[in-house]
Amino acid sequence: MDKKQPTKISLFLSIAICLIINGCQSPQSKPNVIIIFTDDQGYADVGVYGAEGFQTPNLDGLAADGIKFTDFYVAATVCTPSRAALLTGSYPKRVGLHEAVLFPYSEKGLSPDELIIPEVLKEKGYTSACVGKWHLGHKEKFMPYNQGFDHYYGVPYSNDMDNHFYQHNNFQSPPLPLIVNGKEIESGPDQRYLTRKYTEESIRFIREQKDKPFFLYLAHNMPHLPLHVSEKFDGVSEYGLYGDVISEIDWSVGEIVQALKEEGLYDNTIIIFTSDNGPVTWTKAGNAKPLRGSKGTTWEGGQRVPAIVTWPKNIQKGQVINQVVTAMDILPTVADITGAKLPTDLKIDGSSIKNLLMDPNKYTSSERPLYYYARNGNLEAVRLGKWKLHSLKSNGWNEAEQGEFTVSLYDLENDISETQNLADNHPEVVERLKKMMEDFDNQLTKEARPVGTWIQSN
Repeated sequence: MDKKQPTKISLFLSIAICLIINGCQSPQSKPNVIIIFTDDQGYADVGVYGAEGFQTPNLDGLAADGIKFTDFYVAATVCTPSRAALLTGSYPKRVGLHEAVLFPYSEKGLSPDELIIPEVLKEKGYTSACVGKWHLGHKEKFMPYNQGFDHYYGVPYSNDMDNHFYQHNNFQSPPLPLIVNGKEIESGPDQRYLTRKYTEESIRFIREQKDKPFFLYLAHNMPHLPLHVSEKFDGVSEYGLYGDVISEIDWSVGEIVQALKEEGLYDNTIIIFTSDNGPVTWTKAGNAKPLRGSKGTTWEGGQRVPAIVTWPKNIQKGQVINQVVTAMDILPTVADITGAKLPTDLKIDGSSIKNLLMDPNKYTSSERPLYYYARNGNLEAVRLGKWKLHSLKSNGWNEAEQGEFTVSLYDLENDISETQNLADNHPEVVERLKKMMEDFDNQLTKEARPVGTWIQSN
């Protein structure tokens, strides 16, 4: 018998154990992470969520390969605060970006002191790219390439802010700048080709980084108004221009999946697809059925959005999760999966759902409240389990037509459309939830961190 054999076996076992441990993972073993974040896409604007008038075969294919969430929420009803919450894992009020959105004249932005997803992943050897709409501050220190992203290709704010005149403060915004790592490469780009350009840039990044782990944050401008679509997709849907735009986004998803498969990366890539808030429904530009409300409101249609997660290597196909999950959970979940360490003194609001993703039939996320902050920054509602309480209502309620808003309680398990106010039937639930709202908002106000400010430091 070879006396060296036990040594060989021991060496083999040591290598195997080392590869299992997070700190010793080979680059190929670490999952790539892709977040695809659309703009104003409604709950019912994906085929598997009931889309009408257009098809989304690539998104439907993703859902078949992984998980469809029925109760997935973003933390805000509009763009800037929703994006801040996604990247920081925190309610927007915690990072000072909870009121309205940023504009081309804004002097604020996401504080560089905040820890965001690319910075979390950097310690594990990830290269990160942000492609598309940023909308977390257009001043230099707030831009993605100064916030942990290694590469940026996109525009700094919404497409409707292109060359727009703001009458209330006599401000003329410049043509929308298309920026690559601090350099403007186009002024007022033809928006018909933004989806295509973002897709091509994303695929270029994927192919370039194929031999090492990467994080790609692809934030489409579409389907935010004004709608634009390339000639290839103009008129392809029965629904009109909005359906054409979603069809092109679906094509984009398909192109990215195809590139991943060609490079042998698909099985070990986590893809998260969702939207930043509900749809604009009053111009035939989106649908939130069967939810009540739309973008800008704290009704379900304003913050419950489509969400699909795939990771073929570790997530079972064809799963449906009906538990409450939020965009704030993404940062801690990605950190948990990759073994990245979050600072022990970092206060965030999201929780890791790693176990839920891996085995939704075995694990359930603990019941926790979800707080709905309105566009004006005020706390208007809370959900706990099946109950949702509205204590205030700014947008989404016409006082002249409907009278003064009264405290409203809904059973979302049996009344997803929020039609039957049960507040009088369950006064004890109303009082308990009102107290939770008051206590949480008071505590969050005390814990809120400073927003990034340009003027004070320059």
